[in-house]
Amino acid sequence: MDTWRIIPFEQYDPFENIAIDEAIFRAGRQREMPPTLRFYGWKRPAVSLGYFQDAEREINCEYCRDRGIDIVRRPTGGRAVLHGNDLTYSLVAGEDNPHFSSDIVETYRTISGCIIRGLEKSGVVAKMVKEGRPGSGSAGAFCFAAAYKNELLANGKKICGSAQVRAKGMFLQHGSLLMDFDPVAVCAAIITKISAMEVEKLKASVTSIRENAGDDIGIDTLCRNIAAGFEEVLDIRLIVGELSPEEETLRDSLLESKYLSDRWNMKGRGTKNGH
Repeated sequence: MDTWRIIPFEQYDPFENIAIDEAIFRAGRQREMPPTLRFYGWKRPAVSLGYFQDAEREINCEYCRDRGIDIVRRPTGGRAVLHGNDLTYSLVAGEDNPHFSSDIVETYRTISGCIIRGLEKSGVVAKMVKEGRPGSGSAGAFCFAAAYKNELLANGKKICGSAQVRAKGMFLQHGSLLMDFDPVAVCAAIITKISAMEVEKLKASVTSIRENAGDDIGIDTLCRNIAAGFEEVLDIRLIVGELSPEEETLRDSLLESKYLSDRWNMKGRGTKNGH
């Protein structure tokens, strides 16, 4: 039975959250390491941008600045997510790991299957999308506005949004499970034109853990159940671990050179600190 590292749930500020994910990813690229599953939360509200997104065009930056909502750019693609009351997971593994594939869509399918098992244990019935559906209107900048192939729906609504990056034989996938969902807040922060129509669209297409499982479900229980889902579906054993000294050094370097920089977070890959 394969053993993986699991880094238990902890809250960090938005910039450190993304720096840790990239540090684990980069360290894995430099030397052979077992896969790492990590759970985390957000000390304060933030919008995470996809690697290719245009912050000024797709995010209500003035609204975010006025309300202390941080903006951080991820190394992964995809669309924006408003973080706050959500559980974020990340998984770093090698493409040659026998549980995964060099095909991105198949990797999504495998990971989604593990999360489905964990959600089932939490009282949430989720299914994979067989064929993706496009986003529409100004909601298109928001990750949860559209479900893509092998992403997850509960009662026909998107419940988990994920994104992935690959390099040098490794992949990083991270995603967000909404504990609660406030469509008005999303419209204000991500969709620059707020309207009753946009709010209703999001209500019709997005759901949350508590909407499906009730108010009693907590982050700790959800983490435990999703971890068990990975173990059962993949027949692996998760061993609790922490960041290595190498990963801590990489995290600190990435914070200083990249994630604490407005230039990176707002302008992205066109900067000297981009990939």
